[in-house]
Amino acid sequence: MQITTPADDRILITHEFDAPRHLVYRVWTSPELVSRWWSGHRGTTTEVELDLRPGGRWRYVLKTGDGTEVGFHGEYREIVPDERIVYTEVYELPGVDPDDVDGPLITVTFTALDGDRTRLELLTVTGSPELRDTILQSGMEVGAQGQLEIIQELADSLR
Repeated sequence: MQITTPADDRILITHEFDAPRHLVYRVWTSPELVSRWWSGHRGTTTEVELDLRPGGRWRYVLKTGDGTEVGFHGEYREIVPDERIVYTEVYELPGVDPDDVDGPLITVTFTALDGDRTRLELLTVTGSPELRDTILQSGMEVGAQGQLEIIQELADSLR
């Protein structure tokens, strides 16, 4: 996994999977599989709502080892099966109406490589350097690494 900052309001995560693109996409978009990888190694995913269509909404909730619940939600903007998903992502803060908050725009690109490998690029456009830096300092790198490891395991199990 590689994390770069191509602009002052962007985070790019790049990772290659030893699995065909359609399987990586399936793991990324199937609710029963999302519930197994989204929390990484940081707890358990307790809720997965996923309406995979432009304008459809999603919501995932993670319960950490100390019982803290962390929710994220957003709206799908573009879906190109097996190739690209564009969506918003809002971190749910206690006491804040989730519909009053705009979140970063995420573009996930799945590129087929030779040898049944897949390059995943996850570009987060935060809208500000401050939010980019907050995300980078949140420990997201450890969480993302755990997620990617589990996605590989799940894609392997689907072969």
